[in-house]
Amino acid sequence: MTGTRPDIRDASGRPLRDLRISVTDRCNFRCTYCMPRHIFHSHYRFMPRADILSFEEVTRVAGLFASLGVKKIRITGGEPLLRRDIERLVAMLARIEGIDDISLTTNGSLLTVDKARALRDAGLRRLNVSLDALDDATFHKINDVSFPVARVLDAIDNAAAAGLSPVKVNMVVRAGLNEDDIVPMALRFRGTPHIVRFIEYMDVGSTNGWRMDDVIPAREIVARIHQVRPLRPVDPNYRGEVARRWRYLDGEGEIGIITSVTEPFCGGCGRARLSAGGSLYTCLFATGGHDLRALLRSGMNDSEILDRLRAIWGHRSDRYSQIRGERTTATRSRVEMSHIGG
Repeated sequence: MTGTRPDIRDASGRPLRDLRISVTDRCNFRCTYCMPRHIFHSHYRFMPRADILSFEEVTRVAGLFASLGVKKIRITGGEPLLRRDIERLVAMLARIEGIDDISLTTNGSLLTVDKARALRDAGLRRLNVSLDALDDATFHKINDVSFPVARVLDAIDNAAAAGLSPVKVNMVVRAGLNEDDIVPMALRFRGTPHIVRFIEYMDVGSTNGWRMDDVIPAREIVARIHQVRPLRPVDPNYRGEVARRWRYLDGEGEIGIITSVTEPFCGGCGRARLSAGGSLYTCLFATGGHDLRALLRSGMNDSEILDRLRAIWGHRSDRYSQIRGERTTATRSRVEMSHIGG
């Protein structure tokens, strides 16, 4: 795609900037907030492989989004490193004109030094690694497969050794479960290049049993850390940055806080999400998507698909986090995080 990149905006005036691409609905963890084990004993079925977009189809969609203004791509899952030869997709995406940042979110279980180097060499620029506790017993309760903390810490070291540093370490905080790990997590990575991002527990999907009482507000997370190691707020790196930044007063690094529940940031959201099966979602809390796979496999040309994408984004009015308290949000079914990543 060449030429001037249009600045398309949704119904609320928000430009399209980021595309998050899920490459698989499979994961080797059963985290309670994302893919709780109980759903596998009831109705959950993984997608047939034929229904999952090929790397070529993903790249085609990403190229179309780039022509509409997308600059950043994040690869998600499920667990994206379960997708064979994922570095080949990274290399394909890195060749798209206009894409200047490619990142990937992983649980770290499969991130060897060789894999991290292959991803970096293919064009990956950043890694997010999920780690919800430093205490093994707590972490086992969350990932529900008895995966040890030490191996995730090794994965973070592997990423740094491969040149993918700083790593963003994502911790979803849930009251009564891992809140005692907030300060230890902050101190574990204080003084390193890595940035811990504390994420308020969100009601993504409909299977994780979310309650407002389970949310530790961002201000409380900051206060707990500040009491031990003083912090000061700093400006965002760019307009629409998701995490609010806080830096240690002594200069020993920073943390991020993602405040989707208590301090919504819908007004600056320019993210679209593509599921592994080719559905396009315009919000993390969406109730339904738009079937791009059918368009890709129907023989429709790029110009026609672009018209569809412009119409989808142009009509977008999502602001779920801002209206979460309204009665209508309580009963509506939302897409599961395992289908579209975070």
